[in-house]
Amino acid sequence: MRFMIIVKATTESEQGCMPTAALMTEMARYHEELARAGVLLDGSGLQASSKGWRVRYGGDGRTVTDGPFAETKELIAGYTLIQVRSRDEALEWTRRFPNPRGEGLEAEIEVRQLYEMEDFAGVDGVEQFRDLEALRG
Repeated sequence: MRFMIIVKATTESEQGCMPTAALMTEMARYHEELARAGVLLDGSGLQASSKGWRVRYGGDGRTVTDGPFAETKELIAGYTLIQVRSRDEALEWTRRFPNPRGEGLEAEIEVRQLYEMEDFAGVDGVEQFRDLEALRG
Protein backbone atom coordinates (compact mmCIF):
# COMPACT_ATOMS: atom_id res chain seq x y z
CA MET A 1 0.00 0.00 0.00
CA ARG A 2 1.32 3.39 -0.96
CA PHE A 3 0.55 6.57 0.92
CA MET A 4 1.42 10.19 0.21
CA ILE A 5 2.18 12.41 3.18
CA ILE A 6 1.26 15.88 1.97
CA VAL A 7 2.78 18.90 3.70
CA LYS A 8 0.41 21.83 3.49
CA ALA A 9 1.78 25.19 2.39
CA THR A 10 2.06 28.16 4.72
CA THR A 11 2.53 31.86 4.19
CA GLU A 12 6.25 31.29 4.86
CA SER A 13 6.63 28.46 2.34
CA GLU A 14 4.79 30.52 -0.27
CA GLN A 15 7.23 33.38 0.36
CA GLY A 16 10.12 31.00 -0.33
CA CYS A 17 11.36 30.96 3.28
CA MET A 18 13.73 28.07 3.85
CA PRO A 19 13.44 25.76 6.86
CA THR A 20 15.84 26.20 9.75
CA ALA A 21 18.94 24.02 9.96
CA ALA A 22 17.40 22.22 12.95
CA LEU A 23 14.23 21.41 11.00
CA MET A 24 16.23 20.24 7.98
CA THR A 25 18.23 17.93 10.26
CA GLU A 26 15.04 16.55 11.85
CA MET A 27 13.41 15.98 8.44
CA ALA A 28 16.56 14.30 7.12
CA ARG A 29 16.66 11.99 10.15
CA TYR A 30 13.02 11.02 9.67
CA HIS A 31 13.49 10.31 5.95
CA GLU A 32 16.64 8.29 6.72
CA GLU A 33 14.54 6.16 9.11
CA LEU A 34 11.98 5.62 6.37
CA ALA A 35 14.75 4.64 3.93
CA ARG A 36 16.39 2.24 6.39
CA ALA A 37 13.00 0.61 7.02
CA GLY A 38 12.61 0.17 3.25
CA VAL A 39 9.37 2.14 3.02
CA LEU A 40 10.52 5.43 1.45
CA LEU A 41 9.67 5.76 -2.25
CA ASP A 42 10.17 9.50 -2.77
CA GLY A 43 9.97 12.85 -1.07
CA SER A 44 10.60 16.46 -1.91
CA GLY A 45 9.73 20.03 -1.16
CA LEU A 46 7.89 22.11 -3.73
CA GLN A 47 8.76 25.63 -4.75
CA ALA A 48 6.26 28.42 -4.14
CA SER A 49 3.11 28.53 -6.28
CA SER A 50 4.44 31.77 -7.82
CA LYS A 51 6.73 29.54 -9.88
CA GLY A 52 3.89 27.29 -11.04
CA TRP A 53 0.70 27.38 -13.05
CA ARG A 54 -2.69 25.74 -13.23
CA VAL A 55 -4.53 24.37 -16.21
CA ARG A 56 -8.32 24.70 -16.04
CA TYR A 57 -10.42 22.51 -18.33
CA GLY A 58 -13.72 23.76 -19.64
CA GLY A 59 -16.15 23.06 -22.43
CA ASP A 60 -14.22 25.31 -24.78
CA GLY A 61 -10.69 24.12 -24.09
CA ARG A 62 -7.96 24.81 -21.58
CA THR A 63 -6.91 27.93 -19.76
CA VAL A 64 -3.47 28.36 -18.20
CA THR A 65 -3.15 30.59 -15.14
CA ASP A 66 0.25 31.47 -13.71
CA GLY A 67 0.79 31.46 -9.94
CA PRO A 68 0.86 32.63 -7.24
CA PHE A 69 -2.44 31.31 -5.96
CA ALA A 70 -4.40 33.05 -3.21
CA GLU A 71 -5.66 30.18 -1.06
CA THR A 72 -2.49 29.06 0.76
CA LYS A 73 -4.45 26.47 2.77
CA GLU A 74 -5.18 24.61 -0.48
CA LEU A 75 -1.56 24.49 -1.60
CA ILE A 76 1.10 21.83 -1.08
CA ALA A 77 4.63 22.64 0.12
CA GLY A 78 6.04 19.12 -0.17
CA TYR A 79 5.38 15.41 0.02
CA THR A 80 6.76 12.08 1.13
CA LEU A 81 5.70 8.88 -0.62
CA ILE A 82 5.87 5.64 1.37
CA GLN A 83 4.99 2.02 0.71
CA VAL A 84 3.89 -0.01 3.73
CA ARG A 85 1.94 -3.17 4.53
CA SER A 86 -1.11 -1.53 6.13
CA ARG A 87 -2.97 1.67 6.91
CA ASP A 88 -1.96 1.24 10.56
CA GLU A 89 1.73 1.15 9.62
CA ALA A 90 1.28 4.30 7.52
CA LEU A 91 -0.46 5.96 10.46
CA GLU A 92 2.41 5.06 12.78
CA TRP A 93 4.97 6.55 10.39
CA THR A 94 2.95 9.75 9.92
CA ARG A 95 2.53 10.25 13.65
CA ARG A 96 6.32 10.52 13.76
CA PHE A 97 6.52 13.03 10.89
CA PRO A 98 8.31 16.17 12.15
CA ASN A 99 6.24 19.33 12.42
CA PRO A 100 6.96 20.95 9.02
CA ARG A 101 7.12 24.42 10.55
CA GLY A 102 9.01 23.50 13.69
CA GLU A 103 7.87 22.33 17.10
CA GLY A 104 5.29 24.50 18.81
CA LEU A 105 4.01 26.08 15.59
CA GLU A 106 0.70 25.32 13.90
CA ALA A 107 1.02 23.13 10.83
CA GLU A 108 -0.86 20.41 9.02
CA ILE A 109 -0.05 17.36 6.97
CA GLU A 110 -2.55 15.27 5.05
CA VAL A 111 -2.17 11.59 4.25
CA ARG A 112 -3.80 9.98 1.22
CA GLN A 113 -3.63 6.42 -0.03
CA LEU A 114 -2.69 5.97 -3.67
CA TYR A 115 -4.66 3.72 -5.98
CA GLU A 116 -3.03 0.44 -6.97
CA MET A 117 -3.60 -1.31 -10.29
CA GLU A 118 -5.70 -3.95 -8.49
CA ASP A 119 -8.18 -1.22 -7.52
CA PHE A 120 -9.08 -0.84 -11.20
CA ALA A 121 -9.85 -4.52 -11.87
CA GLY A 122 -12.57 -4.73 -14.49
CA VAL A 123 -12.26 -1.09 -15.59
CA ASP A 124 -11.96 -0.70 -19.36
CA GLY A 125 -8.65 0.77 -20.47
CA VAL A 126 -6.66 -0.28 -17.41
CA GLU A 127 -4.53 -2.64 -19.53
CA GLN A 128 -2.74 0.34 -21.10
CA PHE A 129 -1.67 1.49 -17.64
CA ARG A 130 -0.45 -2.01 -16.79
CA ASP A 131 1.63 -1.97 -19.99
CA LEU A 132 3.01 1.44 -19.00
CA GLU A 133 3.88 0.12 -15.54
CA ALA A 134 5.82 -2.74 -17.18
CA LEU A 135 7.72 -0.24 -19.36
CA ARG A 136 8.79 1.76 -16.31
CA GLY A 137 10.32 -1.41 -14.92
